[in-house]
Amino acid sequence: MAINIQINDRSARIAMAGRFDFEVHRDFKNAYMPLINNGAVREIEIEMSKVDYLDSAALGMLMLLNERAKEASKPVALLNASNVVSQVLEVANFSKIFNIRNTV
Repeated sequence: MAINIQINDRSARIAMAGRFDFEVHRDFKNAYMPLINNGAVREIEIEMSKVDYLDSAALGMLMLLNERAKEASKPVALLNASNVVSQVLEVANFSKIFNIRNTV
């Protein structure tokens, strides 16, 4: 999985591509922890348009990110989920926890 980080003004975006599963847990954590600790970042966005698979481990990683971000008063948004990913998020009721939106 490829993970890229962009910081624009007060918003940080983590763009991912490929399989989002347990194999990337360390890389994912290493991507978001500096953003949580960065006082200039006010919101974290996870760009998911190029994620073609996610499993329960990925859902757990998103939940952990959300808990840590909430402690830092930083909302997390999930952006542009593909149909397959969107279905998994819907079954897991993530729309009750995250702001899920399409920007394209």
